Amino acid sequence: MELFLTENQTEDMRLSVRATRVLHHEKTPYQELLVVETPQWGRLMALDGFFQTCDRDEFVYHEMGAHVPLCTHPNPRRVLIIGGGDGGMAREAARHPEVERVDLVEIDERVVECCKQYFPQIAVALSGNPKVHVHIADGIQWVQEHEAEYDVVIIDSSEPIGPGEGLFTANFYARVFRCLKDDGILVAQTESPWVNAPVIQRAYRGIRQSFPITRLYTCAVPTYPTGLWSFTLGSKKYDPLQAEPEKRVGALGELRYYTPEVHRAAFQLPVFVQRILAEAEAEEEQP
Repeated sequence: MELFLTENQTEDMRLSVRATRVLHHEKTPYQELLVVETPQWGRLMALDGFFQTCDRDEFVYHEMGAHVPLCTHPNPRRVLIIGGGDGGMAREAARHPEVERVDLVEIDERVVECCKQYFPQIAVALSGNPKVHVHIADGIQWVQEHEAEYDVVIIDSSEPIGPGEGLFTANFYARVFRCLKDDGILVAQTESPWVNAPVIQRAYRGIRQSFPITRLYTCAVPTYPTGLWSFTLGSKKYDPLQAEPEKRVGALGELRYYTPEVHRAAFQLPVFVQRILAEAEAEEEQP
């Protein structure tokens, strides 16, 4: 069997990959879940038609989402991951010797179970790792019920539609602020600067409303729209530009993307991305 799986990235752009086999397909209570085998990217999972993770490039997204905040915080003992049902962020967070507990809160249990079956190298921390605790629950409600509990919160959400829509609001970021300890750090995935500038601006403004230090950084994930992806970091105290990841990275084992040099370079933004953020800041100043 051969087919092309196509993600409608925008009304004017699509990305297709050739699939040789459908491994899993179901409609969960929350979304359509599909896993296929592809010659180019290995196994690939899509939710509601949007590519979420695949064998070949997942390490970029997960290393940059986890290690940037965890190497910025001097003593990240408790970590909360909202979403992230594939387990990649939990796998990377659990590498840190300082981290004692990772709570992963995923709304769709079928994503977790499916990834355990078809992506065991990504979901490795979801079974048998004493640091990692999986909760099938609503991340928004979880944040509301926990105050001053976490050192780092990572928002590993899908696109801002369906189950992920409520994770891109200023009210949610304000709740995360309260969920963090006095020196806590938030990181949220915030889409592509090329095709999702309004999403970035919305998240950037929302995080800036609560966090005194707000920084956007980028990485290269080829199966995500345009390949250029962004995260936005909000910090109560620690500036990632002043972090010393050299002191921490040696204890993490073998990595494939993140380095101290990449940590610093990720915050050096192209002019067009700087302008996206400048426009967001200018809108804040308007009466």
